[in-house]
Amino acid sequence: MAFYQFKKTQEIKASVEEVWSFISNPENLKKITPDYMGFDIVSDVIPSKMREGMIIIYKVSPLFGIKTTWVTEITHCKENSFFVDEQRVGPYKIWHHQHILEPIEDGTLMTDIISYQPPFGFLGKFANTLMIKKKLNEIFDYRTKVIKDIF
Repeated sequence: MAFYQFKKTQEIKASVEEVWSFISNPENLKKITPDYMGFDIVSDVIPSKMREGMIIIYKVSPLFGIKTTWVTEITHCKENSFFVDEQRVGPYKIWHHQHILEPIEDGTLMTDIISYQPPFGFLGKFANTLMIKKKLNEIFDYRTKVIKDIF
């Protein structure tokens, strides 16, 4: 069983409250996701802030432009501190994404920790080596740039 963790940190020159206001709004997910991923929220009702128990349904094209449905649940949420989304339906066997904010001098340290298991057993291990790790780095490099531009 192949199981992986991906971690990315970013220092942001804004208060925790300002960063929280942005990242806890589901509508902003599209702004921080590369256009080529075709990210669209398709849930009927989306609150303006993350909260525990919230289900978000997306359409996304993570590989080869193939649209897939991705359903996540916000399993933990503490305002101005962190939230966790876990995949309920989607391309991974396991997907657990922590979004953590901490105050630092001159701003906020944002940390994303993704614990995941690709599908397809040993083939998932090869997919991670060939594509998934690179794609996660690419996506989070894009997010880093966009968030830097916003703040």
